[in-house]
Amino acid sequence: MDVAILGGGYSGLWTAYYLLQADPSLEVAIVEAEICGYGASGRNGGWCSTRYPLHPHVLEARYGAETARETILAMYQTVDEVGRVCAEEGIDADFRMNGILSLARGEAQVAAVRAAHAAYDRLGFGAGNLLLGEAEARERVNVVGIKAALHTPRSAAVQPARLARGLARAVERRGAAIYERTKVTRIRTGEDAALETDRGVVRARRAVVAAGEAYLPEVPGFGRALVPMSSSIVLTAPLSERQWAEIGWQGGEGLGSQAHTVDYLTRTPDGRILYGSRGAPYLFGSATTGGDAAFERTSEDMRRQLCGWFPVLQDVGFTHAWHGFLGVSRDWNANVVFDRGRRLAALYGYTGRGVSTTNLAGRLLSSMLLDRETPLSRLPLARGPSPRWEPEPLRWLGIRYVQHAMKRMDDARDSGRAPPADAGLARRLGDQ
Repeated sequence: MDVAILGGGYSGLWTAYYLLQADPSLEVAIVEAEICGYGASGRNGGWCSTRYPLHPHVLEARYGAETARETILAMYQTVDEVGRVCAEEGIDADFRMNGILSLARGEAQVAAVRAAHAAYDRLGFGAGNLLLGEAEARERVNVVGIKAALHTPRSAAVQPARLARGLARAVERRGAAIYERTKVTRIRTGEDAALETDRGVVRARRAVVAAGEAYLPEVPGFGRALVPMSSSIVLTAPLSERQWAEIGWQGGEGLGSQAHTVDYLTRTPDGRILYGSRGAPYLFGSATTGGDAAFERTSEDMRRQLCGWFPVLQDVGFTHAWHGFLGVSRDWNANVVFDRGRRLAALYGYTGRGVSTTNLAGRLLSSMLLDRETPLSRLPLARGPSPRWEPEPLRWLGIRYVQHAMKRMDDARDSGRAPPADAGLARRLGDQ
């Protein structure tokens, strides 16, 4: 093979797609431990958004206004590109340009919405990110406590598993070999670059690509490159026309509040509400198994929380709940790196915004692997790798502290109390 890719999620699939689009003669293999889309790619909330993993004000502070503008513009173009590929390849992923509403639920969240709008406005994107008052926001969706919203029309939604499986079929049509149910046990680099698996060895003349995202810490050499952060989702039964009339939400925008623990809502094409949250705790040693009891408690809390958004849901049952992991780098920035001497490439760390950012990362990495110039190389995700996470038990102590502090901050804000005394420290440690 010319290129051997570990991971059959969006990162690996997009990289293979653009490699073969640029050079159909390449031999490309994807090795996946389960099935393509098994991880976060197939079970996320479906937001194909223009939001980069770092917030606009963080991009501006770290990299300057011009780089921040280039990054946001690249994300706008990326959402369009995902839609273009779905149409061109016949991928039935329910791609729809429905936009995002970032809500202020209660007066205490209004300042965060206004600050986000101010950052977009400074960078020249104010016209595409509209600040809505309470009446305008409530016209779009009747959420309990809504006081304001930031409306971003140019963001999309997809059915994530369909996108992953459709991409897998597209890269196979272009000549890639996909080996599912094949676990990589070791990555070899240098002259003998290869993926060692439980079923054999896949050698790579040009490069091996580590695209395992949240599962990369299980691979030797990536134990501290990123951490797997949990995300949980609950799904309602289909709502009736009367219930939708009470809720509104006719535009079907992605919804999220200013909660530090992160929440996201999707109106599905079949009339359900998907509610996601990062409420479950980090597991020691970057584990991705063993947290079932905590996940069940989180799911039960989430069902109650969603009924707090829309009281009409007290009469609606929940039919599904699932959990998974997303990759978070130490500085919250996405990473696309290629060490030519070692013939090792990697792309990871989308902090839950990977449906779109993986496409951007795949295009960038394919250009790197083919030694082709691209303006994408000026973007922050090309400036890695990020600093490594601390070793255990410091990693567990630090992450658990920030998660607990964010929950306390949300509770204080929602109840009208002053922020905890350590809120400033928690914000610095968890700033993205």
